[in-house]
Amino acid sequence: MSDLIPRPRLVDQGSGSFEFVPRAVVSGPSDLVDGVRLALAVLDLRYAAPGAGSVADEAREAPRSTSGGASEPLSGAITVERDEGLGPESYALTVTSEAVRITAGDAAGALYAGQTLRQLLPPEAFRSTAVPGVRWTVPCGRVEDSPRFPWRGAHLDVARHFMPKREVLRMIDLLAAHKLNRLHLHLVDDQGWRVESRAYPLLHEVGSHRAQTTTKPYREGPEGFDGTPHGGYYTLADLAEIAAYARARAVTVVPEIDVPGHASAIVAAYPHLGADRSKPVEVLDRWGISPVIMSPLPETVDFLATVFSEVIEALGSVPYFHIGGDECVLDDWAASEEITAYQRSLGLDAPADLHAWFLRRLADVLAEHGSRAVVWDEAFVSGRLREDTIVMPWRGMPVGRRAVAAGHDIVATPVFPLYFDYAEASSSEEPLAIGDATTLDDVLAFETVPGSLTPEEASRVLGAQFQLWTERIPDGRALDYRAWPRGCALAQLTWSGDADGFTTALPAHLARLDAYGVEYRPLAGPHPWQRGGTGLRAHHPGEVKVRDIMRHVEELAHDADSTRPSLA
Repeated sequence: MSDLIPRPRLVDQGSGSFEFVPRAVVSGPSDLVDGVRLALAVLDLRYAAPGAGSVADEAREAPRSTSGGASEPLSGAITVERDEGLGPESYALTVTSEAVRITAGDAAGALYAGQTLRQLLPPEAFRSTAVPGVRWTVPCGRVEDSPRFPWRGAHLDVARHFMPKREVLRMIDLLAAHKLNRLHLHLVDDQGWRVESRAYPLLHEVGSHRAQTTTKPYREGPEGFDGTPHGGYYTLADLAEIAAYARARAVTVVPEIDVPGHASAIVAAYPHLGADRSKPVEVLDRWGISPVIMSPLPETVDFLATVFSEVIEALGSVPYFHIGGDECVLDDWAASEEITAYQRSLGLDAPADLHAWFLRRLADVLAEHGSRAVVWDEAFVSGRLREDTIVMPWRGMPVGRRAVAAGHDIVATPVFPLYFDYAEASSSEEPLAIGDATTLDDVLAFETVPGSLTPEEASRVLGAQFQLWTERIPDGRALDYRAWPRGCALAQLTWSGDADGFTTALPAHLARLDAYGVEYRPLAGPHPWQRGGTGLRAHHPGEVKVRDIMRHVEELAHDADSTRPSLA
């Protein structure tokens, strides 16, 4: 029981083991049993409703062949009970040689108890189906567990490089296996719009694809393009499927429609929504910050209100909705007589004030749907947010400290060490990354709650998430490489609260990822086929250092009027 990731709050290992038999029985309330069966799908557990003793008895009394050919009774089943006093996502797991008992605070707690049992089984429990010759045994003992933070997540950018639905569902499975409970889907950016809209179909018909993609590796590298179209989008039915799949695995999907900047794909589809209607706009084929920005006029708010409604209806339940607000170039607002007149009619002094007003207006729209707005930290720097708006301080925890002091909840998302599009080593063997290096040890050393916070301010730190920006993550294999095992470390920090025991437990956990088929980055460095080589995927170590970038963005964040940080 010492190699569990994330580490449970309390582990008391006993002597002996319990052996599961084919189609063993699990009994208890159906909503709790569903999570256990899902986590232990490889065992093909049978469900027995509470009180259905005949089914459980059948399983216990069926013969089991011994090595000498004799038969012996099968030992018992899993029982699951509810105890709301344990709290959300919490559970207690007791394993004896005769049976397994789970007590859970809710369905998520039961699922996580099942995930702990899965890790206690041989690594083959992470395969898609049972393989022959495996004894499905778990050690006897007791585990008591609950999470340190309520927000434990991953951000997946599907706008820069589209990830097919299968990759999103697979990511949800991996999050659940690590007791991570938020999937932040970055659904739109300059390089693509990724959601069907029945009200505004040009969004997916025009905005979902670009003619080509830049091959320029860094800011100062040679300009070039691959000449290959790229695109894709999720239908509203796809979104509904993704959300239902996630809910069954205790994962909340947090959609992001990033506005008013990062808007090339939107304005390419509907030019009248742009602040400067004199310029033709296409879906962007290169990385970096575009000056294209949406108009903040009422027509734009109405447009976004309709699109938000479509996304919320498809997802079914959206407690959190991210509206971006970052890296906005406000020049076109300042140059527009119409927008300036509107700004003045609202009693606002400057475009930065209008930026804040616009995001608050959208947050009010979302509140009517029961959703809390989430923003990147530039929106907080602008001020005037709704009090219930959640801030993601990507430019560093100093911004986060100011946000919690102002009464906002935050989710820690700093570039260093939680942007996993940075390479894990400053080495030419690494595949192309935005820069280097953010190591596994860097993630493990991250302090989610800065020690300078007061207890009240600390209570406003909801948790943390790692970011997978996909400019340089073109497919699922690259996604695996960037996400794991650094994502395992973030899972431990947000669930357990610290890194104790992680390094010792990791080798056994990597065997589980091997069985699952995860193409993670090996601790000793990339496999030969994972290396960047000398072509377009070549990494040039040292050209962009994450610590230098972090110093730069923290300096920008100290200026409360800064709305144009530069991180290309």
